[in-house]
Amino acid sequence: MALLPEMQAQVDMQSAIENNRAANQAAVDAKRTKLEALRIAKEVLVENRRTKTAAEALDIDDADVTNFAAALTAFVNS
Repeated sequence: MALLPEMQAQVDMQSAIENNRAANQAAVDAKRTKLEALRIAKEVLVENRRTKTAAEALDIDDADVTNFAAALTAFVNS
């Protein structure tokens, strides 16, 4: 038995709403994962720097953190 056009329109609209919600949730989860990778990368780099002697230690900049976070993300996703 086929749905009436009004009922089919409601089903289609509900499906579109659910797909939009799922896409938004996926985007939020991706940002949360990226922020967590940045946090972990910063903590690891700071701890590694702390364990070095003053002569060996180098300053940590934003590129170091983002590159290490990208490496962590690539490792997790592989």
